[in-house]
Amino acid sequence: MTVSLSPAALRAAAYATFGTRGPLQAALDRMGFVQADPIRAPARAQDLTLMQRVRGYRAGDLERLYPQLDAEEDVLPNYGFVPRRVQALLHPREPDPTRVERAHPELLNEVRGLLAGRTELHPRDVAAVLGQGRVVNAWGGQSSATTRALEALHYRGEARVLRRVGGIRVYGPAPHLQALRDSPLSEHERLCGAVGLLAELYGPLPEASLRYLVGLSHFGLPHLHRQLRAVFQEMVRGELAGAVIGGVRYVWAAASPVEPARMPRGVRIVGPFDPLVWDRRRFAHLHGWTYRFEAYTPLVRRTMGYYALPVFQAERAVGWANLKVQAGELQADFGWAPGVRLTPALRRGLESELARYRRFLGLHS
Repeated sequence: MTVSLSPAALRAAAYATFGTRGPLQAALDRMGFVQADPIRAPARAQDLTLMQRVRGYRAGDLERLYPQLDAEEDVLPNYGFVPRRVQALLHPREPDPTRVERAHPELLNEVRGLLAGRTELHPRDVAAVLGQGRVVNAWGGQSSATTRALEALHYRGEARVLRRVGGIRVYGPAPHLQALRDSPLSEHERLCGAVGLLAELYGPLPEASLRYLVGLSHFGLPHLHRQLRAVFQEMVRGELAGAVIGGVRYVWAAASPVEPARMPRGVRIVGPFDPLVWDRRRFAHLHGWTYRFEAYTPLVRRTMGYYALPVFQAERAVGWANLKVQAGELQADFGWAPGVRLTPALRRGLESELARYRRFLGLHS
């Protein structure tokens, strides 16, 4: 199905990802996936995403309330949090052996043995028993081989994250994932469900961007690549709506129609992994400038700062903010997109949004 939309209407539709602020579980259920990142600048990525969607949200609420929520830590295609109905699309997995499995082929079975005999397992307890060495992790740093083995079992669906202690994952058995191994959803149901979820969460987005996301989301089952591409093409032809805007074809879930609506108001400062800004192709096309996430960029090459957070006025991205807490105070430095003026309305919106960030961070000055 193809519709006609203006760029402004498309920006407003993308902005609608925020929805109405409500309870935490409702936000998780509606989104289906919240990407995680450990950097705190001024808070973790998952908290920055949820503060925009959950009434009264405070930094750390997801970690604090996680044991009581319908939420699991998993990968789709990046690491984050999903409800169990979404996790059912991701398992069972049959990934290729990881680096730690190749380096220590006996280690996974030893960790499995420890996991089977306990209700919960902290990585330090595994290291104390098995005493394995260290390996290079995905970010170029060093991690304990036993920690990497626990992560491998988690990805395979043989363990789940029970809770976190000081940011460190504590693992336990995952009987619900064993049930999925015994009686999984059909491959077609899993693939259609995943493509639809990504289209709804990140859409409307360029068809090329959704194709890229779908390519990453192969559930650790390399043999499903061909089937996944076929399902994607099938859904583009039938179950996804679309429009060509400024020479770029956009797609989105047909169940969530994109219709001209009242333009949003106010100012928001959003996290770099928020669905509103995750797709840099869409961002540049709709807003006319390039946003860069530079936390892993060498200092001398940064143009926006260590952890720049995009700033929106109404539906348009107008600049970026670097926020940090020093001596109990929130410090903010701003940069602006070409042609943007710091008007009185923008100043007032920024003051209101920074006040909301202070409440979110527990700063009462």
